Amino acid sequence: MINGKIIKVCGMCEAENIRDVEALEGIDMLGFIFYPKSPRYIYELPAYLPIHAKRVGVFVNADKPTVSMYADRFGLDYVQLHGTESPEYCRSLQERGLKIIKAFSIALPKDLTKVYEYEKACDFFLFDTKCEQYGGSGNQFDWNILHTYKGHVPFILSGGIHSCSAHSLKGFSHPLLAGYDLNSRFEVKPGKKDTDRIRTFLNKLKS
Repeated sequence: MINGKIIKVCGMCEAENIRDVEALEGIDMLGFIFYPKSPRYIYELPAYLPIHAKRVGVFVNADKPTVSMYADRFGLDYVQLHGTESPEYCRSLQERGLKIIKAFSIALPKDLTKVYEYEKACDFFLFDTKCEQYGGSGNQFDWNILHTYKGHVPFILSGGIHSCSAHSLKGFSHPLLAGYDLNSRFEVKPGKKDTDRIRTFLNKLKS
């Protein structure tokens, strides 16, 4: 954690890169995307999986047997859902012992209204930038919208966070802000993260 906030790096694919990113100080979660249409789609077990960081599997409207299969194969700690999965679907996975992160796309305050249906079915929410495709756009939404969020589930902030975002992140506060999600803006190519860029960002966040 950095300043009491979870640091999650998503879209990991390569064993050596996974090992290098996990070794950075402050990394809490590493995400693996099991959505075939994503350029960061991973389906084969890499030669190294995180030992210290929590393993998060990202799915979009996958059936439960598929989620369970990847959860077992990759030893997932969390399942992150980016589709139209219902609260009942989330609860059914919780009953199987999985922790749930439900992603919501945000552009306007009204986009937060549906999150309250999921209050008892999720461990974290993830608030991302609204876009046409699943999986994010790499762009930032107006974080001030989140001041209208009055729920009880802690959330991870996602969407367009980049190496120069540290100052803005330190200036944004919310009692339920749990952490930050880093992905496309820290990459050399889809699925391979720039460890130097992440390290520099984390150092700025700490300073």
